[in-house]
Amino acid sequence: MWNDVIGPVFAVVVCFIGLPWLVFHYITKWKTAATLTSGDEKLLDDLHDAARRLDDRLCTIERIMTAENPNWRQQCLPDRDREDRRRLLADGQ
Repeated sequence: MWNDVIGPVFAVVVCFIGLPWLVFHYITKWKTAATLTSGDEKLLDDLHDAARRLDDRLCTIERIMTAENPNWRQQCLPDRDREDRRRLLADGQ
């Protein structure tokens, strides 16, 4: 009698407890692996700070260049017709 009951009970336990546990276990593993670690967040913060500092330096250099020679941007452009120069200068400012 117990042999006839053990098979179906085992199948029910596997279907309603084992499989959902297995699926949720791997979903949890997948979600935790997709997040940034604290080291990744620190690296991103450092890169953001470096990019901000480089942008500040570039703006400072451009201000100095403009103060010393107001036409420096035009001198840096390759030889093109005047319309292209005007468009490039307008996009750069």
